[in-house]
Amino acid sequence: MIPADVFYAGLHKVVAAAAGFITDPSGRVLLVKPNYRDHWGWPGGHVDEGESPEAACGREVLEELGLTTDVGRLLVVQWVPPLDDRPVPLVHFLFDCGTVNDGASVVLQAEELEGYGFFTAEEAGSLMPSYLVARLLAAESARASGTTVYLRPGG
Repeated sequence: MIPADVFYAGLHKVVAAAAGFITDPSGRVLLVKPNYRDHWGWPGGHVDEGESPEAACGREVLEELGLTTDVGRLLVVQWVPPLDDRPVPLVHFLFDCGTVNDGASVVLQAEELEGYGFFTAEEAGSLMPSYLVARLLAAESARASGTTVYLRPGG
C-alpha cells in the first residue's frame, strides 16, 4: 500500500483561479488591466489554500475593485494548459457577480491594477487573447441561457 503523502505528492498539479463576471446595465463586461501582464481580464485571481473558488472570487473582487458582490452561479469553467511562465495547467472558474450601475463605486487596487472599464465583447476582442475572448462569449451565453459552459483548450 502506498502511503497517502507519497500518493498525493505524485499526483498531477493544477492551479485554480476564480473571477467575477460583472456587467453594467447595458451588458458591457467589467474588465481590469493588471500591471503585470499585457492584456485585460476579469477581476479575480488564484484560489488560496483552503478556500473555495466562489470565496476566492468574492475576495478578489473586493480586493481589486472595492466591491462587495453576491457571487452567483458558475457561468464558465475553463481548462487552460500550461502557458507562458506557468508550468502547470489552470482551471478557471468564472462566476456571475451581477450588474453594477456605473464604475463610480469602484476603488481600484493600485498595487496590481492600472485600469478598468466596461467593454462589449467586440471591444474586448482587441484587449484579450483568444482563449479569454472565448471565455467572455461563453459567459454571456451561459448567463443568458441559465447554463454553465465548460471550455476545453482551444475552445
